[in-house]
Amino acid sequence: MPVSLQLLAQFPLLRPLPREALESISAQMNLRSFARRAMVLSKDTPTQELGFLVDGRLQGVDFTVDGRGVGLYFVDPGDYFGELSVVDSQGGSEFVVAAARSTVAFLEARAARELISRHAELASAVMARLAMRVRAVMAQRMLLSLANPFQRLCAQLLQLSSSSASALPTVDPVPTHQELAIMINASRETVTRSFQLLFLNKMLVREGNTLTVLRLDYLQDIAQGRVDPPKA
Repeated sequence: MPVSLQLLAQFPLLRPLPREALESISAQMNLRSFARRAMVLSKDTPTQELGFLVDGRLQGVDFTVDGRGVGLYFVDPGDYFGELSVVDSQGGSEFVVAAARSTVAFLEARAARELISRHAELASAVMARLAMRVRAVMAQRMLLSLANPFQRLCAQLLQLSSSSASALPTVDPVPTHQELAIMINASRETVTRSFQLLFLNKMLVREGNTLTVLRLDYLQDIAQGRVDPPKA
C-alpha cells in the first residue's frame, strides 16, 4: 500500500522534493507497526532500508563485548534512520528498537540511494546528518569514559537538553530510567537513586514527560568534575 503524500509531507528531509519525486517514492514505501521494545532494524540482517518515524519513539542501541546494552541516540516523529547503510551499502552499525509503540515508513536502500544522488539538497542534508552522528558518537565515548555514574548521568542530561534565551533547559520527552541506564552504562537502580538526589537537591523538576534543569551551572560542574556529586 503506497504511503500518502500528506504523510510524506511531515518529514523535513523530503519536503524539498518535487511532487513527482514524492509520488514515485510513495509507491515504493511501506508502513509497519512495532510494539514497544520490538526490533525495528537489526545490524545482523542484510536488509538495508531508510526508515522514517511516523509516530512513537525509537532508540539506537548497541552492545558491549560483555553483553551490556549502550544507548546511542533517539529517533522522534518526523526523523529518519538507517542512512549510514543506505550511503555505503554495508550492514547496519547498530540496532534500532522501539522505545514506544511506533509506526515507521520504510524505503528500500537502492531507491533511497537513487533519490539522494538525484537531489543535491537531499544529499547535503544526509551528509550533515552523518557528520552530526559522528560528533554525537565522539561525545558519547567521552561521556562513557567518566568513572562516576552520577557524573555520566548529569553529562547525558545536558546532552539531551535543549534551551532558549527565555527559558530553562528542558529534556522533552525525558527517557525512561532504563533507557538512560543503557545510555550511560549503568544499572536502572543507579539511575533511579541518582534522580532522587537530583530532585532532593532541587537541581531538576519533572512535570509530566518534561524534565526541567533548575541549576544548570551546578549540573555542568558535576558533569565536568569540578564539584563532587551531592550526598544522600
